[in-house]
Amino acid sequence: MAALERHGLTVKAQRNARPRKNQRVDAELTIEYSGKRLSCAVELKHHLRPATLGATLQQLRTLPGKPMIVADYVAPPMAERLRELGVWFADAGGNIYLEDPPLLVWVTGRPRPKLQIQKPRARAFQPSGLQVLFALLCKPELADQPYREIARQAGVAHGTVGWVMAELPAMDFLAEYRNRRILTNYDKLLTQWAEAYARTLRPKLQLARYQAPRVDWWKEFNANEFDYVLGGEPAGALIVGHLKPERITLYGRREIKKFMTQFALHPAADGNVELLERFWNFTEDRAGTAPAPLVYADLLAEGDTRCIESAELIYQDLVDGFKQQA
Repeated sequence: MAALERHGLTVKAQRNARPRKNQRVDAELTIEYSGKRLSCAVELKHHLRPATLGATLQQLRTLPGKPMIVADYVAPPMAERLRELGVWFADAGGNIYLEDPPLLVWVTGRPRPKLQIQKPRARAFQPSGLQVLFALLCKPELADQPYREIARQAGVAHGTVGWVMAELPAMDFLAEYRNRRILTNYDKLLTQWAEAYARTLRPKLQLARYQAPRVDWWKEFNANEFDYVLGGEPAGALIVGHLKPERITLYGRREIKKFMTQFALHPAADGNVELLERFWNFTEDRAGTAPAPLVYADLLAEGDTRCIESAELIYQDLVDGFKQQA
């Protein structure tokens, strides 16, 4: 925290702190200045970017007390966005936002620091591994099924399941109980999956983007007529009930001209309708709507408050449902 100390602040850090019973944070900072003391719950982040901001904000809401992001680097546009949201941050390059009137520390525009190469992320959180994790999050009972069946439903090669399942016990996401494999720490896995999905897999799924003449056209969408399911905001509106969609997400195998014609959609690079490739091979619980973990991740990827609030409701329903089945 040398960057903070350069501004005349006294900083003490405690790693893996437990400011509340059974609630661990990455670190707890105590900042002292002019006889005042601030306590911050730290969320450590690598590669903070717009696609993962929503997931990060949702994680910050679960922290006790005032949260602060400590990152490897915060680019100027992201710094401005975090300041707008009132989210404190500091990075390894010396970029900082800390405001507790009359104290204001605001530094941005410093270059990305040269850091040591990070240890490669577990293969389970690479694109094909994320497909396996998605199938397990949607259907936790799959964890005890033969690898070939998991591979079929996840839409991946048999070998992919093998190395994902081998990694999960060390990450505390899979355990053996009475000769059965069971998924564990569902809440943590769901959070990490959603963030990795937005960063790693989602960008690879883009098939097309369109502009629709009106925002509410999706209400006339018939899942039985077209091989598409709704994701993102319209799916969130159907699940949660109070969200008013501004952008429409669809998942499918390919573009369907009849669909485009019926709803007067025309190609547009920055359009309000996106078509993503469907990557799973099992039937959805709610017809015409993408599985809830995917809707949760889509809403977080939008990064705005109204979507994050709906995502949190879906998250809680998923976690509660898993606990009831366990």
